[in-house]
Amino acid sequence: MSKQKQAKLRKDVMPYATSTTKTSMIQLFNTIPPFFLLWFLAYQSLSVSIFLSLAFSIVAAGFMVRTFIIFHDCAHQSFFKNKKWNRVIGTMTGVLTHFAFEKWKREHSIHHATSGNLDQRGTGDIWVMTVNEYEQASKWERLQYRLYRNPFVMFGLGPFSLFLYDNRFNRKDARKKERWNTYLINFLLVAIYTGIVLTLGWKAILLVQLPIAYVAGALGIWLFYVQHQFEDSYFENESEWDYVKAAVDGSSYYKLPRWLEWMTGNIGYHHVHHLAPRVPNYHLEKAHQETPPLQKATTITLKTSLESIRFRLYDEEQKTFISFKEMKSRIKKKSNISLPSTKGSQTIRP
Repeated sequence: MSKQKQAKLRKDVMPYATSTTKTSMIQLFNTIPPFFLLWFLAYQSLSVSIFLSLAFSIVAAGFMVRTFIIFHDCAHQSFFKNKKWNRVIGTMTGVLTHFAFEKWKREHSIHHATSGNLDQRGTGDIWVMTVNEYEQASKWERLQYRLYRNPFVMFGLGPFSLFLYDNRFNRKDARKKERWNTYLINFLLVAIYTGIVLTLGWKAILLVQLPIAYVAGALGIWLFYVQHQFEDSYFENESEWDYVKAAVDGSSYYKLPRWLEWMTGNIGYHHVHHLAPRVPNYHLEKAHQETPPLQKATTITLKTSLESIRFRLYDEEQKTFISFKEMKSRIKKKSNISLPSTKGSQTIRP
């Protein structure tokens, strides 16, 4: 795509980068009250059946994901026109989703500015090693990476790491506003959890809140993972990296059933979001449908997205993700080539 076409594409999407207060308010009311209602039903159901309670908790987790999308839009200053309201609602939804608003806002903006840039990885991204980096890594570094990319660790332990560690501590270079926002959210979470324990007991935490937060966390990690970790995703070194190509070619269109699109706040239109982060979630679909070049983005479905689990390393030469198994066969092949051939040699005796 030429620079002129790239500039035109960004210009074509700009009309959708405007919030509608009425739509934002409707989204708040059809997301957060239902979340609290489902939480209450999950708690009340404990006296009937733990499985019925779990069913309500799973649905509530879906609304927690939807709440996170509102939080996410507030971080991009796209949910409301007013910056103050984005900050206030962002902090409130940060409490509900257990994310530090100012901290995540900063890290996520870096992710958008560097997505697909091999020389600028590390902040707000899923850890990705290239084939060459993996070959040159020590055994300890390889072990760390293999554990990190293991589905049971990433989606099983990942939510605990996210909520208990990553979102609770500030970066060393965090500014005062960012630090105090994290402290405020941490304080409110401690107060809320203490209140729940004192009024409803530990069961409400262990059997209701924990399943909701855990399922929502795992779903959130999955959504973020599959929308950048597909076979022909875009990665380039700084000198070749391009923002528009990184957005359209390095972010997928996750085509989901209609009800899942609603529950996940249209985040499946991730290519549109990366091209124009100021487009609120409720305009993403329209931007995709009315901008033909965006419809050429890599499309993944629920079925094909499962293939991304085997992707582990990025091959810079082939411009594609490969599995550890494929990497192992490559290493073995290289070692066989490097060994001196003994075929046909003869031993000469005096």
